[in-house]
Amino acid sequence: MELVLIDRLRRINRAVALLVGLGLLGMAGFVVFDIILRQFHASFGGSEELAGYAMALATSWGMAYALLELGHIRIDLIRAKLGQGMRAVSDVFAMVVLSGVVVTVAIKCWPVVERAIDNGSRANTPLATPLAWVQVPWFAGWVWFAFVSCALTLCILSLLVRGQAASVEARAGVFAEQDEFL
Repeated sequence: MELVLIDRLRRINRAVALLVGLGLLGMAGFVVFDIILRQFHASFGGSEELAGYAMALATSWGMAYALLELGHIRIDLIRAKLGQGMRAVSDVFAMVVLSGVVVTVAIKCWPVVERAIDNGSRANTPLATPLAWVQVPWFAGWVWFAFVSCALTLCILSLLVRGQAASVEARAGVFAEQDEFL
């Protein structure tokens, strides 16, 4: 059951990553076109502001994808010296800590979003973008990351308790190519 849930989350996150990637590609095209227009003394204006929003959204939504694809950076000098069982314990510990941090960040993001909604806050830029338009999907990305990290933590904890250390390491360990360099 745990492996099925993790695989479903990976499929969902791959779709999210594809949408985010298409959004970034579209934003890059917009910025390039705006730069070309500047050569002719014209501009859409605000392309740097919109690109910043796109990066914030891509980051918040992309972190869950990176987590499930073992793309987060880990310093694991001690872990590499351990046996498979202790590496799995180390992976579960790392996920518990990560989940705690991500849940805390998601909780702390809400007051920022709430204030922007309540005050009708707008960016202090020529576009005067309503900040809630950007902050609500940004916050949703953090909530999604928190959900995915907690679900993954519970799944690998269950696998560890059932003695499936290899499955824990495959789903929450380090990227396999790193082992070549140790």
